[in-house]
Amino acid sequence: MKKLSPRTRVLTGTAVAATLAAGTFGAVSANAAGPAAAPVAKAGSGATTGAAGKNLTQSTHLTVEAATGAAQAALEAAAKENQRVSVAVVDRNGNTVVTLRGDGAGPQSPESAVKKAYTAVSWNAPTSALVERLEQTPNLKDIPGTLFLGGGAPVQAKGAPIAGIGVAGAPSGDLDEKFARAGVASLGR
Repeated sequence: MKKLSPRTRVLTGTAVAATLAAGTFGAVSANAAGPAAAPVAKAGSGATTGAAGKNLTQSTHLTVEAATGAAQAALEAAAKENQRVSVAVVDRNGNTVVTLRGDGAGPQSPESAVKKAYTAVSWNAPTSALVERLEQTPNLKDIPGTLFLGGGAPVQAKGAPIAGIGVAGAPSGDLDEKFARAGVASLGR
C-alpha cells in the first residue's frame, strides 16, 4: 500500500471535514426550517383545502426531556419507599418514549410497565379503575399490549390523554400506581 505524503493527507482530511460539515449544516438547516406549506387540493366543486383545512389535526406530546423527568420522578418516589421498580412512559399513540429499569427491579417489570402505561393512555384512566371493568367485560384483558393491573396513570392536557406512565415491580398495584401518579404530578411543577 502506497503511503500518502503529508500534504496529500492534509488536503484529503480537509476535504473530508468540509464534506461532513456541509452535510451536518444541511441536515441542521433542513430540520430548523419551518414546516413546508401544505399543498392546496382542489375538490371536484372547485373548493380548496389548505393546511388549516378540516383534513388535519393537531396533537400535544410530551418532550423526551419531560417524559424522562416524569419517569425519573416515579423511580425516585419508589426508591424513597425502598421499592425496586421499572417505569415506562408512552406517548398518545402507545409508542414507548422512555423506559427506566430501577436497580434490582425484576426482569418482567420493564415490559409490564410499558403495558400498564399503554393501557392507561388507551382508556384515559388509571389502570386500577380499569381492573374493575374486567368484572363486567372479562375479554378486555385479551386486547394485545394491555395489562389490567394497578400501576398505570394517564397524563392529560385539556382533559385529553397525551401520554401514559406505567410502573411495575412493587408488591402491589396500589404502590405501583402511587409511583406512577408521582411521575404525572412532576409534570405540573
